[in-house]
Amino acid sequence: MMVQADTKPEEIFKAKDEYTEKYGFRDDKTKYTMTEKGISEDTVREISGIKGEPEWMLEKRLAAYRIFASKPTPTWGPDLSKIDYDDMYYYARPDSKNADSWDAVPEEIKKTFDKLGIPESEKKFFAGAEAQYDSEVVYHKVREDLERQGVIFTDTDNAVKKYPEIMRKYFGTIIPASDNKFAALNTACWSGGSFIYVPKGVKVALPLQAYFRINAEKAGQFERTLIIADEGSEVVYLEGCTAPVYSSSSLHSAVVEVVVHKNAHVRYVTIQNWSKNVYNLVTQRAYAYENAHMEWIDCNIGSMTNMKYPSIFLKERGARGEILSVAIAGDGQIQDSGGKIYHLAPDTTSKMVSKGVSKGTGIASYRGLMHVDAKATNVKTSVRCDSLLLGDGATANTYPYMEIKSNDATIAHEATVSKISDENLFYLMSRGISEDDAVATIVFGFINDLSAVLPLEYSLELKRLIKLDTSGAVG
Repeated sequence: MMVQADTKPEEIFKAKDEYTEKYGFRDDKTKYTMTEKGISEDTVREISGIKGEPEWMLEKRLAAYRIFASKPTPTWGPDLSKIDYDDMYYYARPDSKNADSWDAVPEEIKKTFDKLGIPESEKKFFAGAEAQYDSEVVYHKVREDLERQGVIFTDTDNAVKKYPEIMRKYFGTIIPASDNKFAALNTACWSGGSFIYVPKGVKVALPLQAYFRINAEKAGQFERTLIIADEGSEVVYLEGCTAPVYSSSSLHSAVVEVVVHKNAHVRYVTIQNWSKNVYNLVTQRAYAYENAHMEWIDCNIGSMTNMKYPSIFLKERGARGEILSVAIAGDGQIQDSGGKIYHLAPDTTSKMVSKGVSKGTGIASYRGLMHVDAKATNVKTSVRCDSLLLGDGATANTYPYMEIKSNDATIAHEATVSKISDENLFYLMSRGISEDDAVATIVFGFINDLSAVLPLEYSLELKRLIKLDTSGAVG
């Protein structure tokens, strides 16, 4: 049974810094249509019914729910035992329709995204933009010239109805529901997310952008993203995400599937800035075929507990894969990130770079898997994981794992752990730079690999966030 409810968040923490003023605000006026708390087969059927889905998608959801219910919560990483699956809303739809004009978005939701700069970003340098508010996409627009070239950029719910052949062919084939408990949970109750198809030979010169916002308290967000780059095509996809700060926890559990066909190139960029009451448990995977090139650029600043390991399967000769993972763990945060690359064919190359920064009681952990199959000859791969500690209580962990089954592979691995030295701080401060600015400058230099590949506006925003997140880190 659907229940109507206004969002009634508990008292927001009275944080005084600029970080919370910009990203920790909440909209307590938007009205919602929500399922009742808890997850069950009835909840899954209700979500599918609300969306008017075909029977094949409902069957996938129900099968996934049974897998979710049968799998225990993982215990090999950060502690997830406090997640209360029964005290959570699995579907929260703001009472608005998906709009292709910013003026048509309801005023309260528009104010939220205006604060985050979404329409400004789109106008300045994006080819298309999408905004998701809790469980549903509320705004979507793509440039007309791209539509004329056959580029599809829409929300995944719409794709199920308008492009059923493509969805049935690819949905859940890269990441099956049986992959892990949270992939199963997402498949059971997914809502929203991006669907992108780039036709053969089409090169999308400007980035496509999506922004995800959790607003309702005790709400889960389970968007599902599918990107297909056909032969010889190119696309860059940027996503950002925020949530207000509540005294109770929220869950974000997305699934991202990417297919990179022959000679195609996909760059997927995430700036994750969830508030520090969110469990961020995400599964991301790409298949790269002959001479294809896949890049994951993954920046994790927010969330209470973050577990994210984007992976690439290099399935055919000449495929290339790159993963750049950056994690900044402040007080009380656990950033558990890294990546996985599977060399399954000859002449494949890869590079994995992880940068972890820990402040105060924060814990930044790298987990990485590099697999080289026995039939994968002439493989070249390198792994580098670097950690920077800010303060005596900070923690950095490294869990590298390599499975090398080929005798014809060149493998390189290196790791470093360092602290900000008094000499470096003194040098910068002697030039008139404040301590906080000096620390931020050193941290930004440490993750220079990331800033070098971001669009200018994202790079400037990242620098600002790092300054806010590392202020007071030393001394």
